[in-house]
Amino acid sequence: MSNNQVQQSAPAGAIYGMGFIGAAVYFISNAAGFWMGVVGFLKALVWPAFLVYEAMKQMGM
Repeated sequence: MSNNQVQQSAPAGAIYGMGFIGAAVYFISNAAGFWMGVVGFLKALVWPAFLVYEAMKQMGM
């Protein structure tokens, strides 16, 4: 892999990182207990999958 390819994907990583932090704060702050906080952290890891799924569902795909 060349340096050019790595540099082109850097902004996507930054956006995912900020989204992860925001989702983790949201899910953990709304958690009722410790284990719900753990589940919230795990949800924050996979938030893009939820986003794409809902978007495709809305588009009728």
